Amino acid sequence: MMSSSNVDDRVALKSFEFADAVAERKVAGGDPAELVLDGGFVMPDANAFGNTFRDYDAESERKKTVEEFYRVNHLNQTYEFVSRMRAEYGRLDKTEMSIWECIELLNEFIDDSDPDLDMPQIEHLLQTAEAIRKDYPDEDWLHLTGLIHDLGKVLLHPSFGELPQWAVVGDTFPVGCAYDECNVHFKYFNENPDYHNPKYNTKYGVYSEGCGLDNVLMSWGHDGYMYLVAKENKATLPSAGLFIIRYHSFYPLHKHGAYMHLMNDEDKENLKWLHVFNKYDLYSKSNVMIDVEKVKPYYMSLIEKYFPSKLRW
Repeated sequence: MMSSSNVDDRVALKSFEFADAVAERKVAGGDPAELVLDGGFVMPDANAFGNTFRDYDAESERKKTVEEFYRVNHLNQTYEFVSRMRAEYGRLDKTEMSIWECIELLNEFIDDSDPDLDMPQIEHLLQTAEAIRKDYPDEDWLHLTGLIHDLGKVLLHPSFGELPQWAVVGDTFPVGCAYDECNVHFKYFNENPDYHNPKYNTKYGVYSEGCGLDNVLMSWGHDGYMYLVAKENKATLPSAGLFIIRYHSFYPLHKHGAYMHLMNDEDKENLKWLHVFNKYDLYSKSNVMIDVEKVKPYYMSLIEKYFPSKLRW
C-alpha cells in the first residue's frame, strides 16, 4: 500500500507538472494534436516506429529486445554491483580524450533500452541540443547539456570495458531501498536479491527522509558515469546542468513522482530544469538527420567554454 507521504509527494509533483504544462504549451497552427513547447518545439504524436513514446507494451520490432533488456537489468542492478562499479569507474583511469572525440565514439552504438529510436547516438544528441537551442537561445549551458547528456554510453566501448547494455542504458532507479512499482517492467525486480533483503526493501532502506539525491546510490549506467566525468574534470556547467546529466534517465522521479521523499530543496529546484530538458530528450527523437559539420563549430565553442580540452574518463 502506498503511504500517505508518497501520495502527498506525487500530488505535489502532478500539480507542478500541470502548471508547468499550462505555462509552456500552446496549440500550434490550430491543430490540437500538436503541442508547442516554449513557442517552438513541436511534440510529435508518435515515435520513429509509429507508436506512442515510451510505450513498452506496443507491438513493434523493438518490443522483445527492450523487455529482455529490462529483465536482465532488474536482475543484476544490486546495491553491491553499483558500489563496485562506482569504485572502479570513479578512478577515471580508462583514457584521456576530448568531448568531441567521445561524441564520435558513440556513432557505433544503438540503445537497446529505447523503444523510440534505433539510430546512432550522435543523431539523438544533436536532435536534442538543436531543439533546445531553438527554444532557449540564451541558455547555452542547456544546449551543451543536451549534446553531452548521453556521452556516458561510451561504457559500451571496448576501451571502457565493453559493459553490457543493461549496465549502461535504460531507466535508472535508486538501489538500497524498495523499488517503486512505477519502474518499467517492475515484475522482474522479483529476481533481484535486494528485493528480498530487509536491509534494502523498505521505503527508506539505507537512506533517510530528505537526505538528498547526492547521497542516494542510483542504478549504474551512463547518467552517473558522465556526471562523475564532468564533476571530476571540473566542468563549469551550473548545478542544474550536472543534475540533468546525472538524473535524465530517472523516469520514476521526473515522470511518475516516485522517490520524492529522498529529495532535498536543491534537488527540487534542479528538477524544474530536468522537466524542461526531458521534453526535448524524449520528443526530439526522429529520423530527421542533423548536418553535423554545420552545427559543429557552435558546439565546439561551448565545449571550450565549459570543459577542459582533454578529460580523464
